[in-house]
Order: sequence, then structure tokens, then C-alpha cells
Amino acid sequence: MTDLEEYAADLRAFVAARGWDAFQNPKNLAMALGGETGELLAMLQWLTPKEALRKPAEDAAFRRELGFELADILNYLLRVADSVDIDLLAAARDKLAVNEQRYPVELARGNALKYNQLAADQEAV
Repeated sequence: MTDLEEYAADLRAFVAARGWDAFQNPKNLAMALGGETGELLAMLQWLTPKEALRKPAEDAAFRRELGFELADILNYLLRVADSVDIDLLAAARDKLAVNEQRYPVELARGNALKYNQLAADQEAV
């Protein structure tokens, strides 16, 4: 069992002990995940890119709050995956393999083009 699987089991037990399973269907969990993602965005939205990198290292209270928002996101993401019986790590590995094909290093390195534009951009050169 991986650390993530073990944590997901702990989270599942936490939810079950409180009887929250009745409320935690995929739709509600996805909505909660979106809300938590919004809270993360709100923390960072008015910072410059440099400030967003620097502030967590310089401001312990900000770093702690940022960590809690990330943890909330992880928790809801794990609960969504659990509620639909998806092995999140396996899905992430599969998606990484797909992206390895979509974004070959020789085409994708150093740019932010979407995969369907990489070949077109290369052909235009």
C-alpha cells in the first residue's frame, strides 16, 4: 500500500466515522473541490509571479494557510476518486504516459503550446 493509498483509507475512515458518506457523492465532492480550488486561487490571485514564489518561503503564516488549502484540495480529490472507485495514482500514471506521447521533449521543450499545436508549430518553421 502506498502512502497515498494509506492516507486515502484514513480519510475514508474519518468521513465514515462522522456519517458524511451520505453527503459525499461525486457531484457534491467535485463542487467542494472547485470551492477549495477557488480558495487557493484567491490566496494567489493578486500576487505577482515572483511574489507567489517568494511569499510561502518568507511568510510562515501564509505558507501554513497555503498548505491547508492544498490539503483541502487533495482531500476532496481523493474523495471524488474514492467515490467513483478510481485508483488516482494509476489514473495519473496513465495520463502521464498519454502526455509523454502528446508532448515529446523535442517538440514541447521550452514552450507552452497545447499538444495539438506542437506539430503545426513545428511545420510552420
